[in-house]
Amino acid sequence: MLERWIEKNLFASRWLLAPIYLGMTLALLILGVKFFQEAFHALVHVWSLKETDVILSVLAMIDMVLVASLVVMVMLSGYENFVSQLDLEKDAERLGWLGKLDAGTLKLKVAASIVAISSIHLLRAFMDVQHISNDKLHWYVVIHLTFVLSAVLMAVMDKLLLKDQH
Repeated sequence: MLERWIEKNLFASRWLLAPIYLGMTLALLILGVKFFQEAFHALVHVWSLKETDVILSVLAMIDMVLVASLVVMVMLSGYENFVSQLDLEKDAERLGWLGKLDAGTLKLKVAASIVAISSIHLLRAFMDVQHISNDKLHWYVVIHLTFVLSAVLMAVMDKLLLKDQH
């Protein structure tokens, strides 16, 4: 009887994640505000910005879009994997990947997104290479390669685990 009560409460506690996933919408709102702030700044100064500054501004916006997409992916698939399936109307628009991302696949998608975001930061550093010390640039490359290696190792481990299960 006690065991059943504990199990029932442990299972019900997954709903404590729901407000956290809902709170992720605030992160989307913040990213949206910063995106349009960057876009407005670029638009207002378009005639006076150098080409490299325009590229850096666009890269900053791409970076925010990638992070926002990552937030949506984590928010929706995390909710569906750990809390409850999304009960959408039959005629409602449904994202193709929704319901297909398990925790392992989500982890790999997050790792790939981090590598993409890191790549953009590294590209931005290279665009401004004359103002960045070699030591700092070296660490940017080391950190980026660490992200790449981590993502590759996670994918390899996931593939090995999947192979062992079959």
